[in-house]
Amino acid sequence: MMPTPVILLKEGTDTSQGIPQLISNINACQVIAEAVRTTLGPRGMDKLMVDGRGKATISNDGATILKLLDVVHPAAKTLVDIARSQDAEVGDGTTSVTLLAAEFLKQLKSYVEEGLHPQTIIRAFRTATNLAVNKIKEVAVSVKKDDKQEQRQLLEKCAATAMNSKLIAGQKDFFSKMVVDAVISLDELLSLKMIGIKKVQGGALEESQLVSGVAFKKTFSYAGFEMQPKRYENPKIALLNVELELKAEKDNAEVRVKSVEDYQAIVDAEWNILYDKLEKIYKSGAKVVLSKLPIGDVATQYFADRDLFCAGRVQEEDLRRTMMACGGSIQTSVGAMTDDVLGQCELFEEVQVGGERYNFFKGCPKAKTCTIILRGGAEQFTEETERSLHDAIMIVRRAIKNDSIVAGGGAIEMELSKYLRDYSRTIPGKQQLLIGAYAKALEIIPRQLCDNAGFDATNILNKLRAKHAQGGMWYGVDINNEDIADNFAACVWEPSIVRINALTAASEAACLILSVDETIKNPRSSMDGPPGGGRGRGRGRPHAH
Repeated sequence: MMPTPVILLKEGTDTSQGIPQLISNINACQVIAEAVRTTLGPRGMDKLMVDGRGKATISNDGATILKLLDVVHPAAKTLVDIARSQDAEVGDGTTSVTLLAAEFLKQLKSYVEEGLHPQTIIRAFRTATNLAVNKIKEVAVSVKKDDKQEQRQLLEKCAATAMNSKLIAGQKDFFSKMVVDAVISLDELLSLKMIGIKKVQGGALEESQLVSGVAFKKTFSYAGFEMQPKRYENPKIALLNVELELKAEKDNAEVRVKSVEDYQAIVDAEWNILYDKLEKIYKSGAKVVLSKLPIGDVATQYFADRDLFCAGRVQEEDLRRTMMACGGSIQTSVGAMTDDVLGQCELFEEVQVGGERYNFFKGCPKAKTCTIILRGGAEQFTEETERSLHDAIMIVRRAIKNDSIVAGGGAIEMELSKYLRDYSRTIPGKQQLLIGAYAKALEIIPRQLCDNAGFDATNILNKLRAKHAQGGMWYGVDINNEDIADNFAACVWEPSIVRINALTAASEAACLILSVDETIKNPRSSMDGPPGGGRGRGRGRPHAH
């Protein structure tokens, strides 16, 4: 007689467990890696993603691609997360992280199928990662910070390496100089917000420019704006958070008026308050008035008559960057317009860039900020350029903070692979196989670089293994000549922190996916809701069944 089955979970709950579950998770991660696999390296292809609203995005950045893919598989989401974390932490190497994690899992699949316990695998991987990270730290070349010229060259090389695989690889010399200039002009904290990137359509990429100071788009203006001067030398700048308009003075108060004179007095009072504010600003000696809130037409004409320049509705981050660059502070009232709250710069001018007008503040005394103005034909193109520059800027920041570098182009991965393979032969037991598998998985990066460039990967990897065994530790794939080359000499450099972060993140993700052996999926709670929608009060989207 059969025992009655115990129903523990609600009907329709989907549970899957054991080895098949692990294998299915591993397969899901392979699919994610396939999506970004071809974007790796200088010969990598780009992806075009179209979202639900039909907006097209062309990108080569692993994190951007994974963010736009709507991944629903719970295990595969971890890969998306590590790509994001790599993007936030280091900025570059997002594709390599995803590839490494997927390759680790692929190498382990056979062991899992044979019934090797996941915890054994995880232990071996933790050991291997620690060994690899220590090895990177040991072989990384540190750079002398004292010699500014040398440090600058190093930073430019790192920026150029980060841009090699992007759309703007052709202009990488031009952009790497620009990026290094931008980052060097910041203060110690190197905060990213202080580099503004503005995109203007039209023109060629080479017309992009770096403004050491602040630039922002001309704001919405009223009548009388064109009468204002558009250029000042050594102006004082008032930064306000005040609305200079008539209607701002009305409060929600009820006033009972008996005669026309009383009403007139109220109207006059409004005008007087406004004129009083304008008078104070004018008396303070400020020549350029920027406000976060609108500046009305009366005010605009008032300023124009007195040769002042004003811009209302300036975006907050632009206002804040102006404050950081020109000194002064943002005022919420005009009562205390003393010299110490006014900013100053050497030159203010309004310039036509493409079809837009931009306000430039140059020669700022406290300039710890800069603005990059990007030009380019198509909108997708300038957006992708912005993403590539973001990667390069992050890399340069990292290289300034952590002054050790390794050679890119698969060189460091091959070296680690050789080191771990040699190490695995010195230990007995299952660990030997697993660390060997880790070492083999590291070869995916040079292999993929070859595949993407259409080279014979097996042939080149054999050459690389031989070279590394003879002690040529910086040898990696040479994309241009379909051969191997000393990538350190060829200046394909990246900060060691990129690789360390990539390895630790990838191996953590692999361990995380391995340690899951059961997935319990709850059915949608709307199943047992009251009849008639069950969403309550008719809000919410109708969901497609």
